[in-house]
Amino acid sequence: MGICRREFVACTLAGLAGSLQALTARPKLFVLVILDQFRSDYLDAPGMPLSTGGFRRLMEKGAYYPDCRHLASTFPATTIATLATGAWPAQHGIVSDFWYDRSVRKAVPATDEALQATTLAAQLALTRTRVSVVAMNEAHGTLFAGSPEARVFSMDDSGQFTTLSDAPEWLTASNATRNLAGYHDEKWRVMGAKNEAPALRTLTFSAEKPAEFLTLYKSSPFGLNAQFDFAAELIAKDKLGQGSTIDFVCILAESTGLLGYDTGAQPVLMHQLMLHIDKQIENLLNQLTKVPGEKNFTIAVVGGHGAPPEPAPEVRDRMAVSGESVAQAVDRHLNSTGMGRVEKYLYPFLYLDSSGFRDPEPVRQEAARAAMEHAAVAGYFTAGGHCSTYSDWQHRFRNSFHPVRSGDVILSYQPEYVEDYAQGRGISYGSLYDYDVRVPLFLFGPQFRSVVSESPVFSVDVAPTLARLMGAAAPSSSTGRVLGEALIE
Repeated sequence: MGICRREFVACTLAGLAGSLQALTARPKLFVLVILDQFRSDYLDAPGMPLSTGGFRRLMEKGAYYPDCRHLASTFPATTIATLATGAWPAQHGIVSDFWYDRSVRKAVPATDEALQATTLAAQLALTRTRVSVVAMNEAHGTLFAGSPEARVFSMDDSGQFTTLSDAPEWLTASNATRNLAGYHDEKWRVMGAKNEAPALRTLTFSAEKPAEFLTLYKSSPFGLNAQFDFAAELIAKDKLGQGSTIDFVCILAESTGLLGYDTGAQPVLMHQLMLHIDKQIENLLNQLTKVPGEKNFTIAVVGGHGAPPEPAPEVRDRMAVSGESVAQAVDRHLNSTGMGRVEKYLYPFLYLDSSGFRDPEPVRQEAARAAMEHAAVAGYFTAGGHCSTYSDWQHRFRNSFHPVRSGDVILSYQPEYVEDYAQGRGISYGSLYDYDVRVPLFLFGPQFRSVVSESPVFSVDVAPTLARLMGAAAPSSSTGRVLGEALIE
């Protein structure tokens, strides 16, 4: 029996409507947790007693990628921008936490105004999704958001949470429960230990140095717990995931990054902080399972970057590099050959004064070769594309290099060498080595398969994957792919 065109169109549209209904039957709440300084091997450490309801639940019930790679320089601001935009520093422009601006002849910080790519949050705002960011650092929160449409909450110097947007009615009462004075000289003990147990660290307070106490607090379980507790309160009080539109919450957990600056990647303190994060992930999952419900939320957890171990005291003089010594060595060589000078060295970028040379690339290459004579320097990449190696490292260098902000040459130190900040302890971030580059990624919710994939994926894949799930376009400069193999449909 024949069918007329009108009936055919009606049947086709009905079928499409059914398919679209299935495609748009998505959870109402999406949560992204970014754990600054979070290496994949932390979860595999012997004796790491993970709970069944935290990371282990994500591993066993969701899609788990233990090898998510940030193939570019791994500074905190850089990795936040990459996760926000799905693009590398070469595209989004946030090449470091600070870079040298030749127009003003000084170092400038990474800010949302310096972003040269749209963010996931900005794309979601176009779909009427409510976006909230909970950060410890306001600048990092606004950098991830990249849009005035997002609400950004951050911890101020008094340990309370503030926002640049209209504050919710419950915020004042919530902040009244937070008093940093109660943590002056607080003891950080092994998780679950009794009060008489010895302290791993004391949050020493001095009225003359309040900033030092604030850093101790933010890099401790007490600061970490305060941030996650606030995020949980935000979800509950604003009834996120319970309305007619989609809600998106990003938690920028930076306690691990702050602790790592001081202690490196592997001490007991970092091990203990991992256990507190595991507990907070468990609490968050339990809360969301109740409201808005198990089928009505999706959560992604990803490391921002990793970290090197702290150099041992007996080799610290050699492995903690003075950037000034690198700059002086290169400058002396350029002066001796009449090929310009070093205008500024801000790890890992060399900014050269090659005025008088029609083609600056020979000057860059000469400076790069001179830098390689320094015992701490292992590799380089010039603005002209000349590289000390043509392996996968060239790809990592290229992803890191912005044509204006990265200057003339980007340098790489020897493995586990760090930039010296004249503190006699601690480490630096930003390297291209696997201990900084490799982080874990977890995807959990009704849209994801239960699978462990050892194949590498990339941090630029996170934004387009979440955008796809929430029905938004990927950010403008995204080079990542949707992790379709993790999706049920």
